[in-house]
Amino acid sequence: MSRPFAFLGRVSTEDQQDPESSRAWQIGRARALIEPHGGTIVAEYFDVGQSRSIPWQRRPRASALLAALRDPERGFDAVVIGEPQRAFYGNQFGLTFPLLVHYGVQLWVPEVGGPLDPDNEAHDLVMSVFGGMSKGERNRIKIRVRTAMAAQTAVDGRFLGGRPPYGYALDDAGPHPNPAKAADGKRLHVLVPDPNTAPIVRRIFAEYAAGNGLLAIAEGLTRDGILSPSAYDPGRNPHRHTTAWGKTAIRAILINPRYTGYQVWNKQRKVESLVDVDDVALGHTTRQTWNQTDAWIYSADPAHEALVDQVTFDAVQTRLRTAGHRSGGRTKPRASKRCYVLSGLLFCGICQRRMVGSFNNGRNNYRCVYAAQYAGANAIGHPRSLYVREDHILDRLDPWIATAFDPPNLTTTIEAMAKAQHTTTDANALAVAKSTLDSCRQRLDRYRAALEAGTDPQLIKTWIEAVQAERAAAEARIQAFTSRRPLTEAEITDLVASLDDITEMIKAAEPIDKAALYGDLGMKLTYAPAERLIRAEVDLSGSCISACRRGDLNPHAR
Repeated sequence: MSRPFAFLGRVSTEDQQDPESSRAWQIGRARALIEPHGGTIVAEYFDVGQSRSIPWQRRPRASALLAALRDPERGFDAVVIGEPQRAFYGNQFGLTFPLLVHYGVQLWVPEVGGPLDPDNEAHDLVMSVFGGMSKGERNRIKIRVRTAMAAQTAVDGRFLGGRPPYGYALDDAGPHPNPAKAADGKRLHVLVPDPNTAPIVRRIFAEYAAGNGLLAIAEGLTRDGILSPSAYDPGRNPHRHTTAWGKTAIRAILINPRYTGYQVWNKQRKVESLVDVDDVALGHTTRQTWNQTDAWIYSADPAHEALVDQVTFDAVQTRLRTAGHRSGGRTKPRASKRCYVLSGLLFCGICQRRMVGSFNNGRNNYRCVYAAQYAGANAIGHPRSLYVREDHILDRLDPWIATAFDPPNLTTTIEAMAKAQHTTTDANALAVAKSTLDSCRQRLDRYRAALEAGTDPQLIKTWIEAVQAERAAAEARIQAFTSRRPLTEAEITDLVASLDDITEMIKAAEPIDKAALYGDLGMKLTYAPAERLIRAEVDLSGSCISACRRGDLNPHAR
């Protein structure tokens, strides 16, 4: 009688690995280890596109394996891996192996030749070494990539991708030097002045050098009908305000050294910080942060046409520093440890911008200071500062949400919740994934034709591996969408019926849980200060709109 095993594997597509090939050789090694002992793989847990640095609890398939361990009817009593470096990183072995031991599930590893013995110090040492090797390999790859990009900037002055700065456009600079990328249609680009926006950049530098302030420059540009960067190119920052120029847009232009004609890289970097300082096992999350200016990498020679001379640029930086403005960017994120329940959900009814959390007078408030940041030449009639109290909103909002589950509204609410499981966003994402899959198939056909025509097989192999990685990622997305089983209306009804007083449950919920609930409901709140009204919208399958008259939403309006 064969012994049932679960197979655990992982592949990251960041370096264009082929998930199909990677899975094949990993599961091949696993079978070669267990089949002589009568083992058979009955379950697979293979993560695609997951970095090895992510703990098991945050990898979709690995976390599913951990959940399966708790099930006595899981169908397997041992786990086999194809390569320890694929499964474990750093100290992950020491954090996960005890769980397998606790549930009586053996871990088989090819490098050990069989199951790991929890009482064998040599086994524990070997697996710890593999975790360290995995971490070292990732660090070496990161160092090589960063070093290469620094050299390409400093020596070649190469444009390394991304959107061009306001004032520039991209122009073709020839085929990509990497043969595989060139064959796939990728080309190099160079920055060239945009005839519409380059004069605006020169005007901004000239006016600031002449003594005008940031807001005064913004006022002049708005008054003259010149579109701000976000209005000129809506795809650049779709979340930005487009009615007028803002001080931050002016300042971002003034501190950008690429306007001097030199290519600059490493202005920002990815920093890994702990997800939870009280639970190190959850690993790290990655965020972008600004580097100090002395860490920026400049090209040795001018790489594109300058919009401002070096003397003027240096004079502007000197004035910015003396005026008390940061010219090197923020060195650490500006974040609040206080939970604002309506963060990101509350909008100003005048300028349509999100209102931001502000703690004063011992309570949470939300404010909009549009007039202090944007030019007033558009005359939208915005007060200099606008405040609204959080507690005044929640006192009416929570009961309003609960009315959706009152008997007269319950049927409509359940129908909307059932329909909301099939969202337009999912449909669009599924269509994009299918389109990507079709594109991959077409490219693979072309590569096979090129191979038959006598093209270098090694070169074709590189191209095929890159497309297969893209295809596997698209197939994984399609599988994720199509494998979801939405709840039926009957199941939703049973779930709602199991709840107690919904109003009291929402009111008593922790702020962070309440914020998650509002976000899941697709909540959007708009504050109209003149009428002291809050317009609340919940986006399920459609919109439920209500307006609640406020007696004192704005504590500063008397």
